[in-house]
Amino acid sequence: MYEGKKIRLREYRKSDVEVAQNYINDKELKKNLNPGIPFPYTLQDEEKWFESNTALKDTYNFAIETLDDNIYIGGCGINQVDWKNSNVEIGIFIGDKEYWNKGYGTDAMNVLIRFIFNEMNINKIKLNVYSFNKRAMRCYEKCGFITEGVLRKELYREGNYHDIIVMGLLKEEYMN
Repeated sequence: MYEGKKIRLREYRKSDVEVAQNYINDKELKKNLNPGIPFPYTLQDEEKWFESNTALKDTYNFAIETLDDNIYIGGCGINQVDWKNSNVEIGIFIGDKEYWNKGYGTDAMNVLIRFIFNEMNINKIKLNVYSFNKRAMRCYEKCGFITEGVLRKELYREGNYHDIIVMGLLKEEYMN
């Protein structure tokens, strides 16, 4: 659907469901994604999520697939849209660790950013990242995101409190 240098953003397929459930239940991935209790995600949970995906609502979820061999490696999407104020909140994950630290996440993020600014005509993209997720912060900074604020000790994870970093990117910053 939407292509970068290494990846394509496409629709989720029924064949992705079981793989996605395995990705989401990975301990390290779960630690970096979900602010809630890190309870295992069932196959039925993932199937319900898949069935709820539709282009008829204001959340847009993409599967991330490699260009070279069409392997589903993760997902990204727009979790909230504020049409009045022209901003969105996004999220991303690369579930297949073979593709970590090789530019796939950055490429996917840049494709998602172009989709948001060029197809949705949105002015601002925002996201939250946990202070211990340095790899994700580097990715977001490479894509042009800047830190807008810190929610101090907002997240309780593995026996400690951690900050949540609020980052944003304006269309005018990305286009220049």
